[in-house]
Amino acid sequence: MPDIQNRIGFGYDVHELVKGRSLVLGGVEIPYSHGLLGHSDADVLTHALCDALLGAAAFGDIGTHFPDSDSRYAGISSIILLQEVIGKLAGAGWALVNADLTIVAQAPRMAPYLPEMKARLSEACKVETARLNIKATTTEGLGFTGTGRGIVAYSVVLIGS
Repeated sequence: MPDIQNRIGFGYDVHELVKGRSLVLGGVEIPYSHGLLGHSDADVLTHALCDALLGAAAFGDIGTHFPDSDSRYAGISSIILLQEVIGKLAGAGWALVNADLTIVAQAPRMAPYLPEMKARLSEACKVETARLNIKATTTEGLGFTGTGRGIVAYSVVLIGS
């Protein structure tokens, strides 16, 4: 088998929107009436990126490395988890080549926050912002995201050694 120099990973995450929580996406707190429910800060965008990176390196998933049964991760910033994932990959000789991320939410409008999300995620990944793309879309009122019950994020990454 040839020596593999690049690998692709895919990540997906979803969390329910609830009152009484902050809405954090891509490490950015977004003013909104609801936030995402989860053990950590429930940042679906960062979680999807972590899962894509771990998958590309064949390191399992975010739940394996940071289980919700472990009190150390209660309320933790997902940016810290991403930094740990990047460290695990670097220790095995892998680095992020590029990432393409998508947020699916009916509200709030994400466009004003995308540049800051991109800056925070690229800093945590130790890459220039040109290596990350983040976009947002709605489901035109369809499904649980369309009715405002939750937010979904998808991530595709390329890592190289």
